[in-house]
Amino acid sequence: MSTPRTDVEQVERANTAYYEAMERGDFDELSSLWLVPLDTSDDDFEGEGAVVSCVHPGWPVLNGRGEVLRSYALIMANTEYIQFFLTDVRVSVSGDTALVTCTENILSGGPAPDDGDELGPLVGQLVVATNVFRRTADGWKLWSHHASPVLAESGEDEDEDTPG
Repeated sequence: MSTPRTDVEQVERANTAYYEAMERGDFDELSSLWLVPLDTSDDDFEGEGAVVSCVHPGWPVLNGRGEVLRSYALIMANTEYIQFFLTDVRVSVSGDTALVTCTENILSGGPAPDDGDELGPLVGQLVVATNVFRRTADGWKLWSHHASPVLAESGEDEDEDTPG
């Protein structure tokens, strides 16, 4: 495996590591990918360091490393299977900040029904995401994740305007 040479390659690798940790349910790895306030300079946010944030689809904004990581622990505890197929990935780097936008094509399944050992029903979801990374001495760390569901067009609006 080659070592990423450019900032864009390094950010792409950090972004991929985030989704792979989610797929494996590896909370320790996921935690290590998030920015820690000590990873930033003292002049950020009035001396408190950068405050991480996260918005999961349908959730309110979560602020602070503890709150964000608790949300991932909850998701991992209640999701037996999750797989991300990323499309439309775009990476932009400016200084020590990087922005990644992508479409998350998600396939997930919940816990098995009480009377069986099999995985619960699989559900597909289309989500657009923005991931903001910050360069640290330990590499690129996730500063903010914002994911919103993509609403499918139903075609019902067109039928309302048609006489008939």
